[in-house]
Amino acid sequence: MPEGDTVRQVADRLGDALAGRRLIRSDLRVPRLATADLTGRTVLDVTPRGKHLLTRVEGGLTLHSHLRMDGAWKVYAPGRRWSGGPAHQIRAILGTAEHTAVGYRLPVLELLRTRDEPRVVGHLGPDLLGPDWDPAEALRRLLADPARPLGAALLDQRVMAGVGNVFMAELCFLTGVTPWLPVGDLPDPDAVVARAHTLLQANRDQRDRTTTTPALLARTGRRLYVYGHRGHPCARCGTPIRVLHETPSQPRPTYWCPHCQQGPVLPPS
Repeated sequence: MPEGDTVRQVADRLGDALAGRRLIRSDLRVPRLATADLTGRTVLDVTPRGKHLLTRVEGGLTLHSHLRMDGAWKVYAPGRRWSGGPAHQIRAILGTAEHTAVGYRLPVLELLRTRDEPRVVGHLGPDLLGPDWDPAEALRRLLADPARPLGAALLDQRVMAGVGNVFMAELCFLTGVTPWLPVGDLPDPDAVVARAHTLLQANRDQRDRTTTTPALLARTGRRLYVYGHRGHPCARCGTPIRVLHETPSQPRPTYWCPHCQQGPVLPPS
């Protein structure tokens, strides 16, 4: 599931393949960009902003993309078979003499002036993996609505950019509270912000996302405490992990340990 750490890794791969090189192929397969052609322009950089990707090219243009749940950018060397999905799922192709980047199932793809980037990312809170990281501002935004459930606040990219459902569940477990505890009732909200930053930084360059301790990983192979472990014993207390299934009003499954995490056990009505 793409979250801030995954998007950062995608940006690094795209940047390594494209930045500083001239595009010899440009194919943007969404109706509103059917006539757009970036061929001949040099890619300047690929910058992640939370879960957003900003591919900047010369001439003051930015290709903005977002992976959401199942989008992907794949990079291929010349002659290598493309394997990211069927051709009808391709939304973008950016090719240089050395590599071709192919965007599959991209739910968001738009071309804008680089100066207009704030229109698509200006609403985001401090980026947990970005140069603008500001823990004091993140804390202020987290506590702006004391009645808001912690899980919802963590998922709100206007609070901190980069946390998704996996990190939300793991952060709540490590904090010892359920995702439905009001942020105003947190015993140490500063620790939540600091832990979010530590977790994403630790996973920035990791292929397999890990939130558990090295000792637990070595002993059990368990990389996550609660996410995806419905019915499995908690790694700390042995209590079966619970999950609130997806519903129209609860679009993501929410995992927690009913023993280790204190607070409300159901979302507020």
